[in-house]
Amino acid sequence: MTDILSLSFSIPLSHTPFSIVVNKHKPWIETSYHGVITENMDIVLLDPPLVALDKDAPVPYAGEICAFKIHGLEAPFEAVVLNGTSGEGQLRARGPVDCELQKEYTFIIQAHDCGAGPGGTGGKKSHKAVVHIQVNDVNEFSPVFREAQYQAAVTEGKIYDNILQVEATDQDCSPQYSQICNYQITTSNTPFAIDRNGNIRNTEKLSFDKQQQYEVLVTAFDCGQKRSTESVAVHIDVKPVCKPGWQGWNKRVDYEPGTGSKQLFPKMHLETCGGPLSSVRTMVELQTSHIGKGCDRETYSEKSLQKLCGASSGSTDLLPAPSVSTNWTASLVTDSGRDSDLIFRFDGRQAAKIPDQMVPQNLTDQFTIATWMKHGPTPGLRAEKETLLCNSDKTEMNRHHYSLYVHNCRLVFLLRRDFTQVDTFRPAEFHWKLEQICDKEWHYYVINVEFPVVTLYVDGVTFDPYLVTDDWPIHPSQIDVQLTLGACWQGGEVTMPRFTQYFRGSLSGLTIRPGKIESQKVISCLQACKEGLDINSLESLGKGIKFHFNPAQSILVMEGEDLENMNAALRKVSYINSRQFPTPGIRHLHISTSVQCFGEDTCISIPDIDAVVMVLQPSEPRITIAGVDRLTRPVADLRGPAGLTLFQDLHIISTVTKGDTEEIIHNLDYCDILVLGEELRPEQEGLQLQRMTIETCPPSLLGVDSMSNYEQVIRQVHYHNWHPTQTPDRKFRLTCSELNGRYTSNEFTLEISVLHKSEAGEHVNHMVAPPQYMQVVHHPAMVHSLYPTHGSGVPSAATVVIVICIAALVVVVVLGIYRIHLTHQQEGRSSDTTKEGELDWNDSALNITVNPMEEGELGGGSRIRGKILSSILTVKGGSR
Repeated sequence: MTDILSLSFSIPLSHTPFSIVVNKHKPWIETSYHGVITENMDIVLLDPPLVALDKDAPVPYAGEICAFKIHGLEAPFEAVVLNGTSGEGQLRARGPVDCELQKEYTFIIQAHDCGAGPGGTGGKKSHKAVVHIQVNDVNEFSPVFREAQYQAAVTEGKIYDNILQVEATDQDCSPQYSQICNYQITTSNTPFAIDRNGNIRNTEKLSFDKQQQYEVLVTAFDCGQKRSTESVAVHIDVKPVCKPGWQGWNKRVDYEPGTGSKQLFPKMHLETCGGPLSSVRTMVELQTSHIGKGCDRETYSEKSLQKLCGASSGSTDLLPAPSVSTNWTASLVTDSGRDSDLIFRFDGRQAAKIPDQMVPQNLTDQFTIATWMKHGPTPGLRAEKETLLCNSDKTEMNRHHYSLYVHNCRLVFLLRRDFTQVDTFRPAEFHWKLEQICDKEWHYYVINVEFPVVTLYVDGVTFDPYLVTDDWPIHPSQIDVQLTLGACWQGGEVTMPRFTQYFRGSLSGLTIRPGKIESQKVISCLQACKEGLDINSLESLGKGIKFHFNPAQSILVMEGEDLENMNAALRKVSYINSRQFPTPGIRHLHISTSVQCFGEDTCISIPDIDAVVMVLQPSEPRITIAGVDRLTRPVADLRGPAGLTLFQDLHIISTVTKGDTEEIIHNLDYCDILVLGEELRPEQEGLQLQRMTIETCPPSLLGVDSMSNYEQVIRQVHYHNWHPTQTPDRKFRLTCSELNGRYTSNEFTLEISVLHKSEAGEHVNHMVAPPQYMQVVHHPAMVHSLYPTHGSGVPSAATVVIVICIAALVVVVVLGIYRIHLTHQQEGRSSDTTKEGELDWNDSALNITVNPMEEGELGGGSRIRGKILSSILTVKGGSR
């Protein structure tokens, strides 16, 4: 378009060359215009219409509009004058207008008059007006989907609000035609629906067994109802139900004794079904309450355990196994449980009186009471006291001097001092309120008294009393007291003395140690479990993993934020049992897990799982005692100061069978020597151990120690007979045991024959002695007759002389025997001169603690009485 439109006009005939034309005014147009053009059209509809006015009208030329000029950057429009006199014009597109390329245009327009004459000289132009033009869209494009196809997966049995969303677009420029107003599923008979936003949902629960995949065709409509030329395929997979939880674990884990730690979950992992987690917390619990006293512990006797743990000596076992000497527990109900544990059950009707000679008489300001207890709440009896131990008046009065009882699930220890000990208002009752007292589980309770301070240990953990009440001391009296178990004795203030305040629960190992308190280290050892949970390679745990064990290592809690690190950590959890011969059977495992999601307190729920550890039956040891089983000795050996060594060639071995037979090393906890046949005659024969007389029936060596140390001790047992000619041949039977009688040896029998006139000898038991122990030791001793052989013919005078000589000889012999007897007693007090050279005592490795008795004849009784008094083996430096 040119800047100036040249228009040709016809000059009216009335105008002559001599007429004067004056162009005084500029044309006038609106200040702004708004126009609309439809794409692919050329006429612009302006509002207001394009009209230019000139005040010079009707003056020819000066009052007429000759052109409209557009000023803009390549505006694809032109303005034409439809009527110069009226000033009407029109705006047109110079070419196709595409809304998708440009939706709006803005430019400047001006009107020009025809000037002063035909040449347009002196023409004037209007002010500039702004023109805004909007291009109207035409629905020329169809919707097109963004993806060639869509894929989704759902879990069976669920109704989803939104499985996935499909999306289509339209290239039209206007909202009317570019927006998608509707979607439609064209596949018939399908259990899905779609909304106008493209969200697909299922209209019924899907079944994996019925159909594993669906293909659905979807089409789209824009707001001008133009349909997409092609539908899109949507593939929906149906998956079986995903159940969050631990996977890859075995319900049973077999544990072979002696193999150390065993991984419990080597392939376990947590399935979260795709849910993102912020943290995971897992607790693994080893449940062993059904094993013995709460877990697998050493089952030696209480005294043996105290020795193993280094406890102070001098304790009194108030709940020993029933026997002739400990018969007060015979009436109690026992539950041997497993693995030789001795447990006493009390149901509110059993109680026992402790014999006066067994009651500790010297309870000073320091003493210790310890016991295992399993106790639960008793419905309907909350106000009644349940007494474990009670020391009360035997008659006349009903005073409790000290007692230990449970009351309303609180443990109470009562200690009333005598006026002879203290005469002021002092602490008397100590109360503890603990969950353990009534949780129906085994716990080890130790009360250390350092009056006026009383400390309670439960499973090795210290607890101070929450309440201490004071009381006056007990007035002195001459009334005897009675110590009882399982109830308290009420001997006064009632018509008939009786037990009261019965205990309901289980007890084991109730001891009192006067004069000393136990250290926390020893207490922890006495109650320590030998089995528990463990973590293999702690240093390899992933970053951010926190873990915590309870004191017994039966509960493990692990926390972490990274799921893979948690999976790896749980795979390292293992079971360990350090006992050489663990209790076989099931240990239950319980695993509970809680998870948190981002921004939520909880999200998915992880089911608890239960598994078992099956501790297999350990290979039982075969304890074999071997050695010489027959000794023939002259009279002199039995009469000698050292006596006869019974088991000089004794050997104790233990073997197990695991395919092949192999020898193993373990401890023993007692050995018994039994006299077979006629019992020993104390006035003429007896047994000695390193110059100490043994009074046992049967003789017993007690205490946990190694087999080699037991061998050393037994080899020092000597048999003495001061009148062997009056004693028949003797037989001794030796047996040894481990783990409180759980494993017992063969019965080794030794026969002793007294040789009066022939050579001594011995016999080796080839049935039980291994080849390396088969040996014969000869003792070449000969006893000659005191009376030589004489001829038959003896003169009578000689006979008289012989009679006189014999009489004199008798006197000399009697005096000599008496002298020898005195010498024998003196030599008996010197241990160095009475030992046989080959049986030197090596006390650098072994120390036997026995109660010394004066050596000599044992009086009374047809059998050896008692036990080796307090005979307990103690190895310097410790054993197991």
